[in-house]
Amino acid sequence: MASKRDYYEVLGVSKEASKDEIKDAYRKLALQYHPDRNKAPDAEEKFKEISEAYAVLSDDEKRSQYDMLGHAGFDQRYTTEDIFRGADFESILRDLGFGFGFRDLFSVFFGDRDFEERVNVGHDLVYELEITLEDAARGAEKEIEIPRTEKCEICTGTGAAPGTLPRDCPKCGGSGRIQDVRRSGFGTFVQVRPCNMCGGSGKIIDSPCRNCKGTGLAKKIRRITVKLPLGIDEGYRIRLQGEGETPPNGGTPGDLYVLIHIASHAYFQRNEDDLLYNLSIGFPQAALGTRASVPTLDGNTSIDIHPGTQPGEIIRLRGKGMPRLRGYGKGDLLVRVDIAVPEKLTANQRTLLEQLAEEFEQNVQPRKRRLRL
Repeated sequence: MASKRDYYEVLGVSKEASKDEIKDAYRKLALQYHPDRNKAPDAEEKFKEISEAYAVLSDDEKRSQYDMLGHAGFDQRYTTEDIFRGADFESILRDLGFGFGFRDLFSVFFGDRDFEERVNVGHDLVYELEITLEDAARGAEKEIEIPRTEKCEICTGTGAAPGTLPRDCPKCGGSGRIQDVRRSGFGTFVQVRPCNMCGGSGKIIDSPCRNCKGTGLAKKIRRITVKLPLGIDEGYRIRLQGEGETPPNGGTPGDLYVLIHIASHAYFQRNEDDLLYNLSIGFPQAALGTRASVPTLDGNTSIDIHPGTQPGEIIRLRGKGMPRLRGYGKGDLLVRVDIAVPEKLTANQRTLLEQLAEEFEQNVQPRKRRLRL
């Protein structure tokens, strides 16, 4: 069996690294090797390795024990469950765009192995919500409608018709599991499997509820208010814990993930916290300078165009962009100057431009003369 690599080496940090440095290292590696993103054959193993290293080094007590004892002594004191329990995987992976928490990590690492943290959890739901740039800039509350399974109101989730109750399964005694014990020359083997009489629920329903047909669940349309943080961007996912599907036989509802889409704007293009606006002015204005009005998220403002402004030149209006989602202040508004060239000229306009071209000693296309018949 191959020996484990040093946890500091796995994350690429020094032994004096701070908690923030360890967290940043894990974020970068998790983004690189997460199984949902990286389909390479060894990606899952690398993801397990970096997650285990982060679980230890991000915890002061575990890190201290590891520094003193190394892998040999450390693994004798901590079970695998102990190593992973308490690590802040969920918020990190959620910020990276992965709906992946402690239970999911354990499932990936150890398959269907039971452990005390595993519970009956309902399915997660995803809702795609389109908002305006103004909503993202100012923050907002949006009401959405979600179809989801909830406890049946008629039977209150029992699955039994009103006035009746489920009874314990006579085969498994209400546990929902059957235990088979086999003995051999090598020892005793215990196999636990779901009860085939009650389907693992531990209950028998003699008179099913007509509304939910004995499942204890019913489809409903639920109105939910979603709060949008300032500066939210395209593709951001908002997690609403417990707003997903309700599982059968009780348990914990799943989560609802609201996936944000930003509608295109009439004036602005967004680049992270900055906004880009294209301002079109005439050649005389660019050459001689002018004062122009430009839109911002807070209303119109005036800017000075200095004489000799070139096409494509950027004028930066600081603090007129988007609020920073995870920081203070705002980005900038970048005004890109375009020179508008008229497609048609009057005779007088052409004469004036020809005179100007002559002053600059620039050749221009001669005026076309009309043929007389």
